[in-house]
Amino acid sequence: MAEVLITLGILGVVAALTIPSLINASKNRELQSELNKSYSVIFQALEFMKADIGGDVIPSDYPARQFAKEYKNYFKFIKNTSASGILSGTTDEGDSAESPLKVFNQYKTYSGLSSLKTDFFDDGQILLPDGTLLMIENNGWGGLFITVDINGVNKKPNVWGRDLFTFEITSKGKLLPMGADGTTYRDMNIYCSKISSNRLNGIACTAKAISEADYFKKLY
Repeated sequence: MAEVLITLGILGVVAALTIPSLINASKNRELQSELNKSYSVIFQALEFMKADIGGDVIPSDYPARQFAKEYKNYFKFIKNTSASGILSGTTDEGDSAESPLKVFNQYKTYSGLSSLKTDFFDDGQILLPDGTLLMIENNGWGGLFITVDINGVNKKPNVWGRDLFTFEITSKGKLLPMGADGTTYRDMNIYCSKISSNRLNGIACTAKAISEADYFKKLY
C-alpha cells in the first residue's frame, strides 16, 4: 500500500510539472496557427480586391473610412456592422454584437505598462464568423493598417503582440507585417518591448511573430 501511495505521489509531481508545459505548448501552436491563417485571409481578400480594381491598393486612394467599406466585400461570410463600419446591432445569427468602445477597452499593450492607443482600430471593423476581428486604420492621409484579433475579443489575452497583430498596406500597395522593413513602426525597443510604456507597444511585434519560429514560446 505504501509503495502504491509513493508511486501515485511521484506521478502527481510529474503531472504538476509537465501539464502546464503541455498546455502552454498547445497555446503556442494555436496562436501561431491562428496568426498564419489570419495573415492568409487578409492577403487573399486583398488580392481579390486588387484583381477587381485592376491594380494595387494604394492607401492615398482611399478617403477616411472608405477602405473598410470596400474591403469587407471580399470576405465570403461576415457578421453585420453598422453603416459606419462600427460594430453594433445584431449579427447574422441574431446575437448582439459588442460596441466598439467595449471591445477596444479590452485590449492592452505588449508590456501592459500603459493604456493602449485605440485610434488605429476605429475606421471600420470586419467581424468574421469564427470570431476573428479585423480593425482598420484609414484616416485619409495615407496610413492604412489592418489589425487582427486572431482569436476574437472573447478569448484572452487580448494583448497587442500576443493575440492582436497589425499589418500595413504600404504606399506602394504591399501588405507587410508591422515591424518589417518598409513599415511605419519598426523600432522593437519601443514598439515590441516588455519594458516599453509606449501606447503603441506591441504594434511592431507582428514581423517577429511571423519570422521567428519560437516567438510564441517566449510569451509564457
